[in-house]
Amino acid sequence: MERYNFETAPNRFGHHTYKWKEAEEDRDVLPAWIADMDFEVLPEIQQAVHDYADHLVYGYTYASEELIKAVLDWERDEHGYAFDRDALVFIEGVVPAISTAIQAFTKEGDAVLINTPVYPPFARSIKLNNRRLITNSLVEQDGLFQIDFEQLERDIVDNEVKIYVLCNPHNPGGRVWEREVLEKIGRLCKKYSVILVSDEIHQDLTLFGNEHQSFNAVSPDFKDFSLILSSATKTFNIAGTKNSYAVIENPSLRHQFKKRQLANNQHEISGLGFVATEAAYRYGKSWLTELKTVLEENIDFVVDYFAKEAPRLRVMKPQGTYLIWLDFSEYDLTDDQLFQLLREEAKVVLNRGSDFGQEGKSHARLNAAAPRDMVVETCKRIGAVLPK
Repeated sequence: MERYNFETAPNRFGHHTYKWKEAEEDRDVLPAWIADMDFEVLPEIQQAVHDYADHLVYGYTYASEELIKAVLDWERDEHGYAFDRDALVFIEGVVPAISTAIQAFTKEGDAVLINTPVYPPFARSIKLNNRRLITNSLVEQDGLFQIDFEQLERDIVDNEVKIYVLCNPHNPGGRVWEREVLEKIGRLCKKYSVILVSDEIHQDLTLFGNEHQSFNAVSPDFKDFSLILSSATKTFNIAGTKNSYAVIENPSLRHQFKKRQLANNQHEISGLGFVATEAAYRYGKSWLTELKTVLEENIDFVVDYFAKEAPRLRVMKPQGTYLIWLDFSEYDLTDDQLFQLLREEAKVVLNRGSDFGQEGKSHARLNAAAPRDMVVETCKRIGAVLPK
């Protein structure tokens, strides 16, 4: 039985919502880009925020025992990953954690590897920290991204890669990497003394029977050279509360990470983030179950709609996340022409594929985490402007 409201979108105008900024200026625009959801949050999170407001003082806070237990229980029960509480390090966001790791474990000029196309802040964080960006291109096979392991090994060896930043589940492709893939990655990292930073922020949003495997749960010895990064923020639509966590089981790596975190003054976490995260993990299971059904139905609609109405548009059906990778390359449009068409004629805002790497040329990323009527309208607008 449905318990939650996934049918109507909350009003997001007037709240300085980044996703809806362009729509504030042009009310005809429909945003389907940045990765937050147009759904109401879990009622228990809303109540926790109300209770927090009633404290009357919003000072410095620390992680409560209840919060720590909620994170440990969630990781164990949802993902089969049990770890000691000492391994848990709170930090304001996954992207700040990536930069902290880059600073802690490499020096300027060192090589850091990513699989492209991938979430744009990966490359940005590497370049702005004056590290050498190594891009390993994912290969599309049967509608899914795969890793070319021969090329990956060459890239690691030839560039003396120090850190490999992995995205699992993958953004923008929605790929949920299987245990066998993670085992191969782990063996390569171990062989060449590479530190693996695994961004697992979409771990809860696996769909269509796919299951998330945390990198550290694949093999005990992987824990010696890895950092797992995650958060409740993407799953429960609370990104603005600013809280995530790293799981670093190797004490030496954890010490180095926390030392750099302190040097950056990133050790203080929003009290609101602590409160929202605890509520999400304590009370969010049934909400998440219902959400995933809605996301699967929305994604199936997008896939089916474009197959019928715009068959030249290739849609990568995600195994996880609520993000859909669209390939417009058969329309023979430049990137600028494509996004002019989408923004000015269709009046939709999607993420530009080239921002995710050179492999994203002629692609776009669509966010399907919205009430069905909004998803339908987005697809209709896109279909209507594409050359027949």
